[in-house]
Amino acid sequence: MKAFTDYLWFETKRKKEIVHITPQVRDLVSRSGIQEGFCLVSAMHITSSIFVNDLESGLHQDILDWLEKVAPENPNYHHHQTGEDNGDAHLKRILCGHQCMIPITRGELDLGPWEQVFYGEWDGTRRKRVIVKVLGT
Repeated sequence: MKAFTDYLWFETKRKKEIVHITPQVRDLVSRSGIQEGFCLVSAMHITSSIFVNDLESGLHQDILDWLEKVAPENPNYHHHQTGEDNGDAHLKRILCGHQCMIPITRGELDLGPWEQVFYGEWDGTRRKRVIVKVLGT
């Protein structure tokens, strides 16, 4: 079994943003040379997410709206008693997840017809990284 690891870095312009990262992940899978295996994509910051869904702007706005309803910005989070102000971002990460595992078949990401990989930023404008680890043969 071979392993390949690299990192993607993000510094979004908006506090909350969904970033399409499938092309970057595909490039890393190609560079890995692995033909059969898995690709782990994991956000390495506690207020960001990785998820697989459709590349459609209306859906992305629906996701942002839904997250704001379920985990709204609110000054009354207990987390804020520690001097922080991003309690909602931590909850949004729980809702969207922090990583995904994607199969690799014949050297390519084996995604469904509409599936794409996204980085979700819930407390942005700071530099954050994502690990991409490709394992297989």
